[in-house]
Amino acid sequence: MSPAPELALAVLISGRGSNMAAIAQACARGMIAARVARVIADRPDAGGIAVAHGLGLECAVVAARDFADRAAFEQALGAAIDASGARLVVLAGFMKILSPEFAQRYAGAMLNIHPSLLPKFPGLHTHQRVLEAGDPAHGASVHFVTGELDAGPVVLQARVPVLAGDTAARLSARVQQQEHIIYPEAIGWIAAGRLRLLDGKPYFDGQPLAQPLVRTAGAASS
Repeated sequence: MSPAPELALAVLISGRGSNMAAIAQACARGMIAARVARVIADRPDAGGIAVAHGLGLECAVVAARDFADRAAFEQALGAAIDASGARLVVLAGFMKILSPEFAQRYAGAMLNIHPSLLPKFPGLHTHQRVLEAGDPAHGASVHFVTGELDAGPVVLQARVPVLAGDTAARLSARVQQQEHIIYPEAIGWIAAGRLRLLDGKPYFDGQPLAQPLVRTAGAASS
């Protein structure tokens, strides 16, 4: 029996591309049955472009500033995604807010990772907000993308303790280490047919996923 074809990914970045690199390396090592078909940056100065080239990945730039409005930008972005043959769109530090119409276009086939334990702390500056709130734990969440910002169904989270003396930078670094584990893991589940979105609800191994799966730092999630 021949192996299942690899899941083709379009990975969208705006910055350094550390999650993109972690995903690409997991693919290259055969840890997940997926491949990065194209990296797409919305900024020509994104550091992740050089990282993608260093990994031998095809890379394109679709810069929002080159288009008259969001509709024109999203039309070009969608064309770049579709031309890659990708079957899953992966937002990896992609900072442009996408319209509900764009999210619907890739419903069930677009993931994001957010640096908080959603639904807590959507939006920006999550690490500092966690410290200011005095929360004992922080983390990251992988979720399907919907039309509402950081509000799609969460499927996998990593939880890390907030330590005495933590700064936003120190906390961010520990959370990012976990991001590099859980994002490839969730993509691998999709590639293996274990995770899917049906009628707006996530299913894992054929069963409705009522709560996100949780990885505590240093422990397995499944």
